Amino acid sequence: MRLLLVEDSQRLRSTLERGLRKLGHAVDAAADGREGLWLATENTYDAIVLDLLLPEIDGYSVLKQLRERGKTTPVLILSAKDLVEDRVRGLDLGADDYLVKPFAFEELVARLQALGRRGHQVASPALVVGPLTVDLAARRVWCEGREVRLTAREFSVLELLALRRGEVVSRRDLWEHLYEFEEEAASNVVDVLVYSMRKKLESVDGGGAARLIQTRRGQGYLLDEAPAAPSGEAAAEGAP
Repeated sequence: MRLLLVEDSQRLRSTLERGLRKLGHAVDAAADGREGLWLATENTYDAIVLDLLLPEIDGYSVLKQLRERGKTTPVLILSAKDLVEDRVRGLDLGADDYLVKPFAFEELVARLQALGRRGHQVASPALVVGPLTVDLAARRVWCEGREVRLTAREFSVLELLALRRGEVVSRRDLWEHLYEFEEEAASNVVDVLVYSMRKKLESVDGGGAARLIQTRRGQGYLLDEAPAAPSGEAAAEGAP
């Protein structure tokens, strides 16, 4: 997932950034509400972690402005404010979840994963496409009962394709799912990751699962058990 973390505590912000990145997530971070609002408005995120007691603009105001601007990104409020009225106010302003500090990192991750699935209208963390099982919670992949070991970024590509199964996902959308705001990457990085992922899948079942990742020339990639593509497109599937 690509996440936005808006938290003024440098220590907590750094700890969460390290932990989430270690799990393979792309994380943008802001230390105040003004920067957080700008990032949330200018970029696409799977979920936002938002503190309430922020400098410049408080978390309530950030959330209110995001919803007024039509941004529907799932928001998890992370705050030391633990009164019922605080939670009710946050949820009434459009927050999707509320977690009180101190908290367990594992619970934060589980809640973010649930928000990410909900944003794609997916209930189960285990997505099955033909012989392929993508476990979003464990961030592991199986093909016909055998585990396929993917890098963190390869998994992130497959994750988004699985969440949007049956839909063509553009290279731009995949790139934004993978990389943080200031991070640079080669223009063909998505194609290289897809090619590498296909090779790993081919080594497990001879190519059946690899063919589920279909190329749509000039558009992007599609994960589905669809019938074979027309000849003009099928030729493109063997290359990145």
